[in-house]
Amino acid sequence: MTNKTTPKDTTSAFAHPEFRAASMPLEGVHDRLSLRDHVVDVEIGAFQAERDMTQRVSFDVVVEVAAPEADLEDDVDRILSYDRLTWAIEAELAAQRLNLLETLAEGIADRILLEPQALRVFVRIQKLDKGNGKLGVEVVRVPSDAKQAANQKNSNKTNPTVVFINEQARKDAGLQGFLTDLKANPLVLALDRPESRPATDDMAAQRQIDLLAIEQSAWQLVATLEAVSVAATRTELDWAMKTGQTCIWAPAKLVNDAVEAPEGSAGELAIWFAQEWGADKIIDVGGTLPETDTIEVQTVTLAHSAS
Repeated sequence: MTNKTTPKDTTSAFAHPEFRAASMPLEGVHDRLSLRDHVVDVEIGAFQAERDMTQRVSFDVVVEVAAPEADLEDDVDRILSYDRLTWAIEAELAAQRLNLLETLAEGIADRILLEPQALRVFVRIQKLDKGNGKLGVEVVRVPSDAKQAANQKNSNKTNPTVVFINEQARKDAGLQGFLTDLKANPLVLALDRPESRPATDDMAAQRQIDLLAIEQSAWQLVATLEAVSVAATRTELDWAMKTGQTCIWAPAKLVNDAVEAPEGSAGELAIWFAQEWGADKIIDVGGTLPETDTIEVQTVTLAHSAS
């Protein structure tokens, strides 16, 4: 299906039905399902001032739907339910913390267009608390857009092996050889927090210090290893895993952007990461990973570290 949406189509999508009836030709008109003025408190935004706080965000969704092939018989299972629209919003908000309304709108549209009855979807999202007025974005998508996005997401899907490395093992001279000998592909290295790092009584500040300390250790380690990179974003991680490259996870961005990231140790972060990315298993180098029954764990000790 080709997207021939015009600015007039977008305007009429959110307009009163009387306006649409007067402004649109009868040919090619479809039934429409709509959700209007759906307001949710959301933590979203690219600026530091928008972190650790919520703001009111308004959602308007209009979906053009295919006519039913048979009598509906007043059966809710034969239609595209209104609940699917709110579910799409809730699912995208729960997936990860986002910086851009554009990303959120596209995700919501893609989810709705996976419904077989959906022919075209209009999504408008507005921030209600940003200054004098409403700041927002509108997107229009058709099923071909959603299918392409879904295929791209599936093509990037991988099942990495996560290697959790404690501080002693990180400094071990045999680490390079151990990683080279591993018959797993791709590998994502997750590091423990270094013992020597600044300390503060402020929990939020300490969390950022701990994350940055891990990232500093990552850059120290990558300087000593061959054919290994540091990956901080989903795009970088996707690319490294898709191309079979070993990478060290720099956790700050993903943890700060997550809706529900663990608050505990670096080991708990590694377990969370492994679950989020569908890892086959975790190799615990040094034996300091917290106990877990949610994923297979293989504990190993490097020869130099054991001595």
